[in-house]
This record gives sequence, structure tokens and C-alpha cells, in this order.
Amino acid sequence: MPSYRREGPVVSSDTFTRLADFVLRRPASVFPQPVLEQARYLLLDTLGIAIAAGPMDAGRIARDAAVLLYGSSDPHYSARMLFDGRRASIAGAAYAVATQTDNLDGHDGYSPTKGHIGVAVVPALAALAEARPDLTGPEALASLVIGYEVAGRAGIALHATVSDYHTSGAWNALGVAAIAARLRRLDETQLREALGIAEYHGPRSQMMREIATPTMLHDGSGPGALIGLSAAVLAERGFTGAPAVTVEAPEVATHWQDLGVFWQSLHQYVKPYPICRWAHAAIDAVRGLCLAHNLAPSDIAHVQVNSFHYAATLFDGMPDTTSKAQYSLRFAVATFIIHRRIELEHISGAGLADAAVADMLTRVTVVETERHSARFPVGRWADVVITTNDGRVLMSGDVHARGGPEAPMTKQEVEAKYMEFAAPVLGSDRAAAIRDAVLSLDDRDSRFSDLSALLYDPPTASS
Repeated sequence: MPSYRREGPVVSSDTFTRLADFVLRRPASVFPQPVLEQARYLLLDTLGIAIAAGPMDAGRIARDAAVLLYGSSDPHYSARMLFDGRRASIAGAAYAVATQTDNLDGHDGYSPTKGHIGVAVVPALAALAEARPDLTGPEALASLVIGYEVAGRAGIALHATVSDYHTSGAWNALGVAAIAARLRRLDETQLREALGIAEYHGPRSQMMREIATPTMLHDGSGPGALIGLSAAVLAERGFTGAPAVTVEAPEVATHWQDLGVFWQSLHQYVKPYPICRWAHAAIDAVRGLCLAHNLAPSDIAHVQVNSFHYAATLFDGMPDTTSKAQYSLRFAVATFIIHRRIELEHISGAGLADAAVADMLTRVTVVETERHSARFPVGRWADVVITTNDGRVLMSGDVHARGGPEAPMTKQEVEAKYMEFAAPVLGSDRAAAIRDAVLSLDDRDSRFSDLSALLYDPPTASS
């Protein structure tokens, strides 16, 4: 006689016990100082992109929607939206800023996850901190690190166990839930339920659908932030949802064994360009050849980009939206050749109708190359061959994208990038004050409120 007994997933209690100890009980004072120092720069970089993305349509729509749909009148469950000032629920405030940031593809990422963490965990930290005026700078940084470490491992575990390529929101929701569990002082049982809820409700959205037809959906991190904070509040009030299979299933245990030993936070990349990371190796290869040979756009007859499979799937033509521009390869390469940089002005507004870029784009071809595909996702590689009008054939050799552990940006470069994105929106004085407050958070006597006081007011008309 057949059995209809319900069978749930086999789970590993050891993995969760170690995770709970890391999330709930590890004091900021025992986090390695280099990890907390790096967290400052990840926070600074993400805030810079959030600021620059504020005036863009996607951010405006997301903030308005958060007020309309995700409000709360309870001070323990509400927060002001960054650089806007209006109140929403903590989940709504984080959703709005994560969606806003997600729509300017200049924020950090972690190659093994094929996605992004700061875009969700930074808005979550800011929303949660409103109810914690006592939150110290080191504790805020430690909480942020917990978000990175949990989300990164959840992402790797998800990619290793499912057939589709899901967006970052599917797994960075667990990092958000972990931060919330720590800052809202959930117990171990509530943390377990929160992670399970976040995993179950997290958006299993298809990344390659968005690559094929770029829109404001981007990488799903707005819903990831929304779900992660919602999961924590639900668990706090007794809702059940455990286990998170990407945490507790035996087949993913290996991805969690180094939690608190190997710090993924130290291995995030910071983007030199607000373009999909898949295009960066090609841009950097072109950059190297142009600098080495002093090439002007008029010198270039043809550019052949050889890169990995996913890079070759990026938007191929002249974009008519910023979403398509950010998920481009040929356009990004052509833009860099013409302007020697890629900034917000080049991937939005008049930049989408740049005749010189459109002409250069016709001289760029992209070829998928097996040796580069074989090194993805751990590496993002390309090589470029430029043929000049005087007959020279210039080869870059294999180039890895800058900004990660392979070729890190200096602290000074990260600070300069932040100011380039933040100052045009907020003005130099306020942008610099935020920078200084962020970089002071590792001081023992600092308070996160010293920073947050600068984060909520909308930009002034004179900025």
C-alpha cells in the first residue's frame, strides 16, 4: 500500500547552530579589524550609488510605491527612506532604496555568487537602525558584515543546487533577514524561521530573462530586501517557515563550513564603471590598449572582444533606455573608447543618443571564447584585439576585470568614486560629511546615528 506520508527536507542542525552563533552572539569586538575596515568602504560605495540613483525614474517610482503600498504607523516598524525623508515600513524603506540602487549598476558584488549583496543589506541596515539609536559604529559594521557573509553563502548554495540562474534577490534576502535578526534581537528559533521564510518567499526571478530584455527589474534586490525584512518581522511574531534548505540541507553544508573563518566581505569587488560586471574585463582590456598605445577614437578601425558566454549575451545594440545601457557590452566598450570613462551621464539621457558612440559601436564585435567561459563565475575574463587604421593589430592578452581581489581599487579610488557619484546630487559638502562619517564608524565611540543624521533629508534644490 503506498505511503502518503509528507516528507520534508533532510537538514543539518550543526550548520544552523554555527550560523546562529555567528549571527546572534558574536560581538563586534571579535570581528577582525580589516574586515570592519573593509565594511566601511563597501558601505560608502553602496551609498554613493544609492545617492546617484535617487533622481532616476526607477528610484522615484520605487519610493512612491513604498509610501503607497508598504507604509507603517508604528515607530518600531517604520523608517525614513534614504535621501527622501518620507516614512514607510522598515521593509518598504529598504525595498525602495534597494530597488533604487539596483537600477544603477555600479554597486559591489561577489563573483562566486554571480550577483550583489550590498545593494540589499545596506538599505536594510539603514532602515533597521532607526529603531536603534544606541547602535554603535562597530556594531553597525559587524551587522553589515553578517549580511554579506550569510547572503554570499546562501547565493553560492542556491546556484549549486538549482538549475536556473536566479537573481540576487533570491538569496540576498537571507542576508537581510540575518541582519534584522541580530539588530532586532531575535532568538535562535526566530532566526531559523526568518531564514526559512526569506528563502521560501525570496524572488526566484530569472536573471537571463532580464539580460535578454533589460528593464527596471534588474537583479531582484528590491524584493530581496523587502522579503528579508518581512521574514524577520513575521518570525518575530511567531510565523513559521524553517528550514532554509540553502542553509541546512546536507548537500550545501560545505558552503557554510568556513563561516567566520574565510571572510567573503574582503573579496567583494567594487566597480569602476556603472555597467554590468560581465562587461568590465572587455572595457579594461580596451582601456589598457588605449593607454599603452595612446590611441584616439579616430585611430581605431575595429575592436574584437573575446569574452565568456554570459558577457556575449549582453545587450548588443544602441540602447534606448538606461537599463539596456547598463546591461550592454558593445555600447559600453564604444562609450569608453570615445569618452575614456563611463559615468551616469553616458548611460542615461543624452548619452543614449551619442552619435560618436553609435558610430564606434559599429566597429565592435563580440565573440564567445571557451577559455574565458570556463573560468566563470570565479573569474571575469576577456581579451581584445584592436585593428588600427594604419594596419597595426594590437592584442591585450587575457585581462581580468578590475576592482576585485585580483586587481583591487585603492581606498583613495573608492573614495573618489563615491564623491563622483554623490556630490552632483547632494553637493560636495554633504557628500564629504557622509564620507567622513562612514569612515569613522570603526571608532570605538562612534554611533551609527552620527551617520544616519546625514542620510534622510532629500537633496536640496541648490545641490
